[in-house]
Amino acid sequence: MTYRHASAMLNEAVTCLACRPGGVYADCTLGGAGHARAICERIRPDGVLIGIDQDGDAISHARTELASCTAGLHLFQGNFINLPDYLSQLQIDSVDGILLDLGLSQHQLESSGRGFSFQKDEPLDMRMDTRTQTRAEDLVNQSPEDQLIRIFRQYGEERWSKPIARAIVEGRRKTPIRTTTQLVALVREAVPGWAAARQKIHPATRVFMALRIAVNQELSRLEEFLEKSVDLLKPGGRMCILAFHSLEDRMVKHHFKRLTQACTCPPGLPRCICDGRATLQLVTKKALRPSAEEVARNPMARSTRLRCAQKII
Repeated sequence: MTYRHASAMLNEAVTCLACRPGGVYADCTLGGAGHARAICERIRPDGVLIGIDQDGDAISHARTELASCTAGLHLFQGNFINLPDYLSQLQIDSVDGILLDLGLSQHQLESSGRGFSFQKDEPLDMRMDTRTQTRAEDLVNQSPEDQLIRIFRQYGEERWSKPIARAIVEGRRKTPIRTTTQLVALVREAVPGWAAARQKIHPATRVFMALRIAVNQELSRLEEFLEKSVDLLKPGGRMCILAFHSLEDRMVKHHFKRLTQACTCPPGLPRCICDGRATLQLVTKKALRPSAEEVARNPMARSTRLRCAQKII
């Protein structure tokens, strides 16, 4: 199987993780295994890498791509929220670094046949893990209009959520919406021509993103992961997260900021009564962005925002 993908901000991510020989690291979103391969090179010969991805294609590719890895390698197909369970299976209490790359792979867009791209005529699937039940087709054909509005507005920040949802509901009364081409046609019909002409992106971009987020429960799982994962880091361990749209990046930014603050008392108290201590310190004071050279080489990296924090207690 050919698995095409160029890992975004590879050198920056691995540098932020401060990988060292003998360390234990978790790449929780293997994708094309570019980050994982770079980590393996830095932690050999007696380091340990735990690789996770919910896409079976990524796991199959990683087995081949990382076959020469001389560090200890353990691969799991599943969601990153299961990292505590995987570590428990390996009898590992904590790790030196955690990497999370929240972007789609080039393979998923171009070759998976699951309808991630609006530029191809494919089934409306959008499941990253094909073992799960809910597909984009199910949401599009079964969700009430108000739920579709919420999905498009909340996850896609789509200005035309109402007319798009209305067009979908009216369209599915005539015939079920099974393919990306059908959905794109309905979105084009719903978005005013003058608005579409002014947009720098395809009119269906935000709708497809919103459906993908909903199908894979991406934001709720990221929130759960952020709450769990700091406890899995050793003191001095680092967490590096690459986000690709504002909703994800905002969650990461606010979570890191909250854990760098010692006092968690409600505003207005005359003095601190929580005796709280900061858990993290920022490695990146603000989000790092890809270089112009990388964007020219890999346009998929253009919206990447990388944030890294280090555990201090």
